[in-house]
Amino acid sequence: MPEAVVEGGVPCAAPVDGEAGSTSRGGHPFARLSAVADAVLYEGYLLYPYRRSSPKNRVRWQFGVLLPPDWVERDGPVVPGVSGSADSWYQQTECVLRARGADAVLRVRVRYLQMQHKQVEEATGDGGHRPVESLRTADGTAHLTFEEAVPRETDLVVPLADLLRGGFTASVGAPAGEETEPLPAGAGRVVRRRREVRASATVAAERLAEDVYRLRVRTEHTGRAADPRAARDEVLRDALIATHTLVGGEGLEFASLIDPPAALGDHVRDCRNAFTFPVLGGGSPEDLASGAPGGAPRDGDTGPALLSAPIILPDHPQVAPESPGDLHDAGEIDEILTLRTMLLTDEEKREARATDPRAAEILDRVDSMPREVFARLHGAIRSLSPADPAAPGTPTAPGPGAGRAAWWQEGADDGLSPATDTVPVDGVPVGRGSRVRLCPRGRGADAQDMFLLGRTAQVAAVFHDVDGSTHLAVTLDDDPAAELNGWYGRFHYFRPDELEPLTHTPDEPPAAAPAAPVTAAPDRLRDPLMGRPNT
Repeated sequence: MPEAVVEGGVPCAAPVDGEAGSTSRGGHPFARLSAVADAVLYEGYLLYPYRRSSPKNRVRWQFGVLLPPDWVERDGPVVPGVSGSADSWYQQTECVLRARGADAVLRVRVRYLQMQHKQVEEATGDGGHRPVESLRTADGTAHLTFEEAVPRETDLVVPLADLLRGGFTASVGAPAGEETEPLPAGAGRVVRRRREVRASATVAAERLAEDVYRLRVRTEHTGRAADPRAARDEVLRDALIATHTLVGGEGLEFASLIDPPAALGDHVRDCRNAFTFPVLGGGSPEDLASGAPGGAPRDGDTGPALLSAPIILPDHPQVAPESPGDLHDAGEIDEILTLRTMLLTDEEKREARATDPRAAEILDRVDSMPREVFARLHGAIRSLSPADPAAPGTPTAPGPGAGRAAWWQEGADDGLSPATDTVPVDGVPVGRGSRVRLCPRGRGADAQDMFLLGRTAQVAAVFHDVDGSTHLAVTLDDDPAAELNGWYGRFHYFRPDELEPLTHTPDEPPAAAPAAPVTAAPDRLRDPLMGRPNT
């Protein structure tokens, strides 16, 4: 049995209603990942308009939910996937790492939410209380019964040498609990109850080559459902919610699963991840942009830490620095959510405040937001670089953007037509209706694109970006929802160098592809190397 240290069972980052704890401990290998990890932890926790009565806040807890095995598999085994939008009873993370010395130490952090039922009870006058859905006290404050959550985390610290001699398993569950909060003037009370969550995490490692190892972290729900046929809302009280794992340590370097170094590519492809997907973290945008010494191309990507999340992210994800706080909808635009929250009526805001302390925190931040902070939400320029004019005498190929005004000037879009423009790919003009094979490059491609390697698709439109680059919107040939996606303008986007033109036989003309609207806006979780429209 490996020698290990277990530090855990405590509330973690983003404390709620007095819960103590912090993820960003000074000098910790996970410090740079804490903001993104917290965004994952609370993604979808409570959505605009942040009211209990909103239909979208009646169907919650959609990511990384680990439930009792007998409930999940009551109708048969679960089918593993790479993201955690499907209920399961386990998560498995596999990755490849290099160890820079025999004394390397691994640190694993398992994080999740434990559901907490907030029950409002009205005083009955005889010293007792009865449960109610809502209660307004004499000071005019409303109190609502609702499902809250408490953040939990457990750290496992194990020397790599010990893991090679055998796996290590530790409890990562959380105890039951109950707290009572009296309401003013004896009107009643609020009772918060939590059921015990039973779970374990197993860490194992195997040597693949000199100083190269495969690591496996498997988190499992180990409890049983009181009723395997109970409704999901009832069993969620026993669940791990938004479960994710951080992996780091001293003397360790982790290989990207999206863009691995060439020497580790085969080992990375043998990794099996279930209901979660690990991405690199811990690097700054400046580190990523610097490349290899001397400007040489980078051989894949590596980093000091991994975030294995139930939501597919790019390597080195970040929270946009302009974002003043979490809105629990990281794929949405902060400016739009902030404006819409400002426009809630007073009655809607009172209900939102009564729904959950985190909703009240959002309202306080929005209502008191300084003008200069709000102005930063309107947009940002991440980088500027000087133009690279062609050498004298070098012919310039004419194109849709040749000689046109700068993107911010009137008439900049004149002459552009996504439905009729073409772009040369391997000497073949490719435009709407062209059939192509998808060949996403490792460097700069996000995880979703890599899963489409080798698939065939049809081009719907050609877009010219404001930075001078070009992207082609495509629909997959084997996507049963291709027609529907084309109808409402949801496409996959690729650069010309990520496509291989396919020729058509005379009796198989390409079908007309739907025209694509231009939709691109920054989101809160952004890829520092993003070079494509949002999809």
